[in-house]
Amino acid sequence: MPAILLDKAFNPWDEVQRFQQQHLQSGHYGATASFVGTMRDFNIDESVTHMTLEHYPEMTQHFLDTLCTQSCEKFDLDDCLVIHRYGDIYPGEPIVLTVAWSIHRAQAFDACRYLMEELKSHAPFWKKEVTERGERWVHDELRSSE
Repeated sequence: MPAILLDKAFNPWDEVQRFQQQHLQSGHYGATASFVGTMRDFNIDESVTHMTLEHYPEMTQHFLDTLCTQSCEKFDLDDCLVIHRYGDIYPGEPIVLTVAWSIHRAQAFDACRYLMEELKSHAPFWKKEVTERGERWVHDELRSSE
């Protein structure tokens, strides 16, 4: 149940396949649910050229690892995977990947949604957007409906 922080673009589908081949027993799980969050080129009716996600590495890694462990226990998962970007991110690039593997689909879907909700509301990342008018730190009141 790894959590991975990356400072460069990644292919979510390659990561899912690689993880399954390296860490999961074929035929043991019956469901795989995944979510990919991708950088948009707008927020709050304004164009965004790119954003920067900042974090404290040890704090963020600990949070993600704990979240994965708790999710596996809470939803009786075979395993889960979280990959999250940091640094400069451009429109169209994946920001986050969450994947849950379980015997049945309900646990996989529920776990995948739980992982994303916990990441969005509690993960220690700080988001700065760059627009045509300059840079702005994004706080809850500046987030569009996600």
